[in-house]
Amino acid sequence: FECYETMLFQIQEMLYIEKGGEEQLEDELRAYNPLVPNGNELVATLMFEINDEVRRLKFLRSITGIENHIYLQIGDEKIYAVPEDDAERTTPDGKTSSVHFLHFPLTEHQKHAFVNPDIQVILGSDHPNYMHMTVLSQETIGELASDFA
Repeated sequence: FECYETMLFQIQEMLYIEKGGEEQLEDELRAYNPLVPNGNELVATLMFEINDEVRRLKFLRSITGIENHIYLQIGDEKIYAVPEDDAERTTPDGKTSSVHFLHFPLTEHQKHAFVNPDIQVILGSDHPNYMHMTVLSQETIGELASDFA
């Protein structure tokens, strides 16, 4: 998940590594500002890291459209991610990108339910070739809830 601090660190890292100075700063802000949660959403970067190039290509072709299958479940309600629309993430031959930027827009009701310790919160994927889920800990939920401020 992303927050103001992770985006600040990312921008600082890019400026340090690429040594672009003032000229680069505006481009980095334009690229990363949309990934700072706006108070009514959670934002996540989904990254698949597979070192073996052959396995990576095969895997990425098998999960085309994955960005439309990532959800946050709060109790019984599933909120599907809204992919960042900065670029097409699937090539014409059906290979998806290894990196996706996802927004989870939440209503006031969903934000209150999110922080309710009696309600389970799950992050998951229901893509037919990548079915996974994890229950978020109360510690993680508490940290993420600070993005609602």
